[in-house]
Amino acid sequence: MKKAAVLFPGQGSQYLGMGREFLELDGAARDLMEKAEKQSGVGLTKLCLDGPMEELTRVLHLQPAITTVNLICWQALVRALPDFRPAFFAGHSLGEYSALCAAGVVSPRDCLALVTRRGELMEREGAKRPGGMRAVLGLTVDEVESLLEDFTGGMVVIANHNSERQVVISGDLVGLGGFSDVCSRNGARIVPLNVSAPNHSPLLGGAVEDLAAVLRDIDFNRPSVPVVFNVTAEREEDPAAIRSIMARQIATRVRWYESINLMLREGVELFIEAGSGKVLSGLMRKIVPRGAATCVQFDTPEGLAKVVEAIKNSGS
Repeated sequence: MKKAAVLFPGQGSQYLGMGREFLELDGAARDLMEKAEKQSGVGLTKLCLDGPMEELTRVLHLQPAITTVNLICWQALVRALPDFRPAFFAGHSLGEYSALCAAGVVSPRDCLALVTRRGELMEREGAKRPGGMRAVLGLTVDEVESLLEDFTGGMVVIANHNSERQVVISGDLVGLGGFSDVCSRNGARIVPLNVSAPNHSPLLGGAVEDLAAVLRDIDFNRPSVPVVFNVTAEREEDPAAIRSIMARQIATRVRWYESINLMLREGVELFIEAGSGKVLSGLMRKIVPRGAATCVQFDTPEGLAKVVEAIKNSGS
């Protein structure tokens, strides 16, 4: 069987109606959603299905919402293929918590508690230091870093290195506006992201110690399957080191391009995106050399059936 990796999306993958089909047809999905609502204190079912989008997009609500849909998808795949064991897990930003849960590092209950508290801390810091995020399309990370060296018009950093020529910047509104103009003059296309905080930037640095304190109170296990982490673009097995990585992740660059390339070098030929939308699948088309690997995505029972078939066929 081909080596497979399971990927979990994060903020930006949301849409109204996410999880609807599983919630309508799958009692286990409804049970997990009910537990998530109790854990988070948020009416997640209504937000996921009916919105409004501006309330779903609030970081306080979005973190448990996306994580719950991710875990609904993963648990459905486990039930469909009990013997399936991927070679790696990875999650993009928020999705990394779903990866930890899938790898057995944290329990579903603790995972939902963590993302709920993470959302609270990010919303708090975002209110103190408003900002946002924008995708810079058409420039390499080295080119963006070079432009940043000479920029003095506000606070801006590279938040995500998503693909060779897709970099996400994060910072205050003055900095984002000024640096977006700089990038545009150098041939980039700028796309504002639908997020409500300057994620993965020093503007959220005030949340790091508070999140670290929360992480210390959670039981962490060694991963049953290797997890490739955003902060390092490497594996890590030691629970104490994982806690440190996850505390820093909130204000540190997401090294997604490097993470996917590590898995490609390790021989992964099938990537499975488990969760809402197709954001990661879209990135994979820009990262993976033609013919090197296949990427499939699901967030409905119909999509799950196609993924199960793809996994079974990968052994032939």
